[in-house]
Formats: sequence, C-alpha cells, structure tokens
Amino acid sequence: MQEQAIDLEPALQVADEAVFAKTGKHLTDVEIAIFRGAWQNQTYQEMAENTDYSANYLHRVVGQKLWDRLSDALEEKVSKKNFRAALERRWRSQHSPNSHAGFAADRPFSIDLPDIENRCYQAIAQPGALLRIKAPKRTGKTLLSAKILDFAARQGYRTAYLNLNLASQSDFANLDCFFQWFCVSVAQMLQLPARLNDYWNSQILTSKMNCTQYFENYLLAGDSPPLVLCLDEVDLLFPHTLVAQEFLGLLRGWHEQAKVRNIWQKLHLIFVYSTEVYISLKIEDSPFNVGVPIELPEFNSEQVLRLARAYGLQWSESDVSALMAMVGGHPFLVQQAISNLKNQPGMTLAEILATAPTEAGIYNHHLRRLWLHLQAHPNLLDAFKKAIASDNPVNLERTEGYQLHGVGLLQLRGNNYIPRCDLYLQYFRDRFESSG
Repeated sequence: MQEQAIDLEPALQVADEAVFAKTGKHLTDVEIAIFRGAWQNQTYQEMAENTDYSANYLHRVVGQKLWDRLSDALEEKVSKKNFRAALERRWRSQHSPNSHAGFAADRPFSIDLPDIENRCYQAIAQPGALLRIKAPKRTGKTLLSAKILDFAARQGYRTAYLNLNLASQSDFANLDCFFQWFCVSVAQMLQLPARLNDYWNSQILTSKMNCTQYFENYLLAGDSPPLVLCLDEVDLLFPHTLVAQEFLGLLRGWHEQAKVRNIWQKLHLIFVYSTEVYISLKIEDSPFNVGVPIELPEFNSEQVLRLARAYGLQWSESDVSALMAMVGGHPFLVQQAISNLKNQPGMTLAEILATAPTEAGIYNHHLRRLWLHLQAHPNLLDAFKKAIASDNPVNLERTEGYQLHGVGLLQLRGNNYIPRCDLYLQYFRDRFESSG
C-alpha cells in the first residue's frame, strides 16, 4: 500500500482556492499550464513547446509571478522545486483530525441552516448513527459536515474526516489494498500508529474480516470515546465496483451490528456524496437505504440578500433577482459573485452578469473545469448536449443523469433533467456551437 500523496488535479484545486481566497482572483490559463508542466517535472523549455510563449518569458515573468502568488497564499516560500511539498502540507492540514474546525476559514460569511443542522446534530448523537448528506458539488456539504464534526467534538467524541480523494488509483487495485488504506488512514486521522501488522492476517482472514478486527480490537477498543467518522466524496467508490460493493456492504454490516453489540454503537458514520448510487447493491447490503438522509437546498432570495449584506453590499431585491436569474440559488456561484464585488470595489453586478457565461467572466475557471470534465467523459458530454439542446426537460440514461446531477450541471424535474442554471445553459450552448 502506497503512502497517501496528493495528485495533480486536487493539488491544482488547493492552489487555486488558496490564491483566490487571498486575492479574489483565480490562476490564469498560462499559470495553470506552468503548474501542470512543473508537476510533471518539465523544464520551462519543454513547457514552451506546448504554448505560444518563450521559455524565458515563462520562467522569468509568469513562473516567478506564480511562485510569488503561491508563496503569499500558502504563507511560506514556494518555488518550482518545493511547490508540491507545500501543497501537500496544505492538503494534509485541511484533512487533519482537528482541521474541520477551520474548514470555513476561507468562507467568512455563510448561510446557516438551523433546521437541517439541528436534525444532523440529533441524528449523529445516536448510538451507531449513520448520517447521509447528499447534494451536488460545491453546495456546502463539506461545511455542513465540518459543523457536525465540531458538534461531536464538543460532546467529547473522537472525530475523523477522510476524503476518499486522498486514495490513489493503486489503493483501489484490490480489496486488501483499499481496506488497508482505509484502516491506516483512519488511524492517522486519530493520530494513532498504524499497527497494521498486529491486526491483519491475509493468509487466514478476508479483507472485510481483517478490517472489522482492526476497528473492534484497536480503533474502538477499551474505554475509548465514541468515534464519529466522516467519509467525504463516497461516490468516488462507484467506478470501482468490487471495492465499492464490499466496502459499502461492510459499513452497512457494522451499522446493523450496532443494534446488538455495544462496541459498534461507538462508531457514528457520516457519508458525504454528490450523486445517486448507480452501482448495483443488494438491498440488505446498501448503506444508502438506512440511517438519516440529508439533502441540501439551494439558497432562496432572502438568504442571498442576507449573504450580500453580510459582505457589506447594499443590495436591493432587484439585485438579488438579477443574480439569481443567472445562477439560481447555487451556493458556490452566488458566493463567487458576492465575494468578487466585495474584493473588487470598482466592479458592478451588471458587469459580472454581462460577462458571466464567457471566458472573460468571473466564472471562467469554474466553467472550464466543467468543460474539461465533460470532454474527459464522452458519455456525459453526449448526454449533456441532449439536455442543453432541448427547451424541455429530457429523459437520460440513469448513470449519465445521476453523474451530471452530481457534478452540478443538471437538476431533476420529476424523472427528467434540465440545466442547473442559465449560466451553464448559455456557456455550454456557445461551446457546443463553436466546436461543431
């Protein structure tokens, strides 16, 4: 089993979010090109061969500016030689056992959802609890899970947050690899030595039995306080069918054992995921039909107005209506607009809306990421084209519909789908027309 290591795309996201939190501006296209090239250990000359810029310009001008921006954002000296290690430290700090208290550090103002939060607090306090938080990406799931973990910590529970994005592809290679990665990761989050050799016997026991022994005899053993374990991005399991079926079936089994065995009452689980379950799971093996389900709503107009005023903007209801006509109540898109207006006093809402669905707008980086995601998954690209081309809700194959809903591009209307907001409709219609 390999040591956890951050991959390129998560590292780029960490870098971009850190720079945006500091400056209100995303990394530029050429900065991203340098970032990718440096990650792949390319020289500036090799990077230049894939761009319209000279190696000297990339090195002396853009590259130096990029490392300076990252140094400022990460609050340590960053260079082409050490940026991977710096981002690894930032990534690990965000997922350390005590980091959930600071998840909202880059979000100085947020919208409280007291009814949902109180329901989560009551649910997670129950012995052997299983809480399922489902919503499209960038809608506040991680922030809500952070609040739940903070609540649990105040009750004297141990807490651990594990994002499945931390697993490398090799960790999904087989059952032993994944279950060992899972056990060691949880131990690390609890600041415990791995001690895997003490509790793992692959010659006699199955991976599921070894994993169960590890929790029973080590992580949950003795008079240790209950453990609240949050598993984020659970849907990353779904493409790995065998691992997903075995692991999710095991978690369902642990939840059921809590009804008859005291030790499993000490394990309280939180699942955080973006899409419906599109893999085949037996009803009795699925953890998605038990526990307490939570779905996050979009912001309403009153919440958008409250958020804008919390940022010091003197908005009227017409301003709220104008923004929501473009992005709906999408929490991330709403906050991006409001944050830009706060950080750039010379900018107006009218300017943001006029350029929003273009490469010159504030959402360009977000939209390009979605575009690249679609290009990397032709089946999703074709399904999304169908939804964009229609003026009416469209029926899609189950898997494609769930995945496009999970990534946040579509929303359900009954059993059919429509584009999530006008921003996506305008941007992608233009993209599809220009690409033929």
